[in-house]
Amino acid sequence: MLNVEKKNITLGFMPLTDSAPVIIAHEMGMFKKWGLNVSLLKQNSWATLRDKLHLGVIDSAQMLAPMPIASQLGLYGQKFQVISPMILSRNGNGITLSTNLYKKILAQQNTTKIDMPFSANILQHEIDKRKKEDNKLTFGVVFPYSCHYYQLMEWLKRSNISLSDINLLFVPPSDMMPSMQSGDLDGFCVGGPWNAKAVREGVGITGVTSSDLYQNSPEKVLGIMSSWQQQHPRTTLALVSALYEACQWLENIPNRFEAARLLSRPCYLDTNIDVIAPSLLGSCLTFTDTTPRKVSTYNQFSTLGDSEFNNPGQYCGENIANLMKEFDHISTQQRAELNIASIFRKDIYQNAINSAKAN
Repeated sequence: MLNVEKKNITLGFMPLTDSAPVIIAHEMGMFKKWGLNVSLLKQNSWATLRDKLHLGVIDSAQMLAPMPIASQLGLYGQKFQVISPMILSRNGNGITLSTNLYKKILAQQNTTKIDMPFSANILQHEIDKRKKEDNKLTFGVVFPYSCHYYQLMEWLKRSNISLSDINLLFVPPSDMMPSMQSGDLDGFCVGGPWNAKAVREGVGITGVTSSDLYQNSPEKVLGIMSSWQQQHPRTTLALVSALYEACQWLENIPNRFEAARLLSRPCYLDTNIDVIAPSLLGSCLTFTDTTPRKVSTYNQFSTLGDSEFNNPGQYCGENIANLMKEFDHISTQQRAELNIASIFRKDIYQNAINSAKAN
């Protein structure tokens, strides 16, 4: 156990299946093992979580992988020095179309089924039809600077569909399914369990996962302020060490059943196990009353015995920065001036892993 500078710390998270590492570290005693008393604070939106971290309302956060880069570049306005010393998860997102839209597509193509994963070209007829009616299809993603955004854009781009062909809304994850149910969204890209919930309730059809688009792409990271890490270096190492143990614990399949049970609690995801468990067990619910599609890498948290999976190496940050440039979130100059190594801190991560091995 490290002699931490600050025992009582707060960690913000979003109610998503891939919040499992922070919840497991709390519930299974990993934080306590490393001398930490961590209070988990559920947030309603990514913007709220970001602002609370920037302002010091919370000490640490489960963040979207592009968020630390966006903070350091001041893409929200003021620049904030957010760093990430650990990758918490990879993959985990899905693209879901409303059941009503999918039925229209089936009628247009005179078929009863479209193979999964489907390409965005199945939308083309409806997009062309809506253009004439000045009534574009509307899609939702959770946040501008997110892998959800880049995955949706990549999916559309592969079928030569541009952002100008659709309407795009930014919607908190837990609001996606109700927004589709009300008819405000024709499709969305979101993390679990909200794709599965849409399928279970007959509201949507999930045809693509992030594994189909960007295999092994970092999805969620641990985010802390650089100044906080400098003031609490041993606390940071303890936090990373505990979360690394949780990620390793999650690689045992029987443990994932227990994780689904814990995640379903009202203080966490507050939803049924039957929409949380599938992605944890390598299944993608596609249609109601249909055998799930096997996607073994749907939710990934670590690789047993291999510490490199959670290492926020430079290549991870470089790949994310390249996506941000490709989809016009940062300029060529911003990309050239970006110091990835100062954001994705593999040095801190490696020190934590060494500490974990020594204890």
